[in-house]
Amino acid sequence: MLTAIGLMSGTSADGIDAALLASDGEGVVEPGPSVTIPYRPELRATLLAAMGSRGELPELTRALTILHAEAVAALLALAGRGTASIDVIGLHGQTVLHYPAARLTRQLGDGALLARLTGIDVVNDFRSADVAAGGQGAPLVPVYQRALATAFAKPLAVLNLGGVGNVTWIGGDGALLAFDTGPGNALLDDWVRRRTGADCDRDGALASAGMIDRAALAQLLAHPYFQRRPPKSLDRNAFGVAELDRLSTADGAATLTAFTAAAVAAARAHFTAPPRRWLVGGGGRRNPALMRAMAAALAAQVDPVEAVGWDGDALEAHAFAYLAIRSVQGLPYSFPGTTGVKAPMTGGRLHKA
Repeated sequence: MLTAIGLMSGTSADGIDAALLASDGEGVVEPGPSVTIPYRPELRATLLAAMGSRGELPELTRALTILHAEAVAALLALAGRGTASIDVIGLHGQTVLHYPAARLTRQLGDGALLARLTGIDVVNDFRSADVAAGGQGAPLVPVYQRALATAFAKPLAVLNLGGVGNVTWIGGDGALLAFDTGPGNALLDDWVRRRTGADCDRDGALASAGMIDRAALAQLLAHPYFQRRPPKSLDRNAFGVAELDRLSTADGAATLTAFTAAAVAAARAHFTAPPRRWLVGGGGRRNPALMRAMAAALAAQVDPVEAVGWDGDALEAHAFAYLAIRSVQGLPYSFPGTTGVKAPMTGGRLHKA
């Protein structure tokens, strides 16, 4: 058993989740407490402006790494632990670029600096080896979700609705199929921010007040991504929404909410058997309008992950703690059915304290 801290900054770019976990790297998983450190508005604005950047961003990377160290300190204080009790930190970093077809993926975060700041070994750069081997570099969380769901009825679908949506289908024999479904919250968040200045459609209020524009929705769903077979993954900015400019703020929110739900429903075509249940993590589970839209589109039981005792706010942070443990143990965490690599493989880069 090793004890790890996972650090996750999702494509919604709203902050850092830090979570404690003990595991043997296989089926024994003991999730611990978590904290969230929101990004300051000016830092978030700088990050959003950097999305898609291929240039060096040393000042931004350093600022982010220091904030990650503060998240580690806050979690240790909450848990009443010292650094000597932690074996490794899994640093995902902030994704600003993800184009696996061009073998490019980039997450901001300096693993060596974080190891120096915290005095704890750090694993980062979780995606590069997979992408270099021809994989999609995402999603990486499925192996952790499978460990959590050992006792659950299968097939099971676990959906994460961050900035981008991704789903894990877990078969009765433990088989994994995972891929990005399409938009999660990013398009809707960006729309609301441009139109109102707010960070998101809180409680789905705008979408609930609007009408879906079926013509615009059809155009969005005509994107060639939905015709591709998995494995497949997306950059946060893969979809354009110029066709929505003519809509009211509420109608645009309703249409983008329907787009996310329809994209999730389209994912079912790739499953070999229908899931008995859908469990939803990520910020999207907090949007009642989106949860209703998915339940209608899927015609299935759709529940937040809290319904089975998981911490939806920390699920991915816990996952990267688990992946850090697997990385230092040399265990695989990407697979042909998840990222499309030819054979199971490990990854990550270890920085000693």
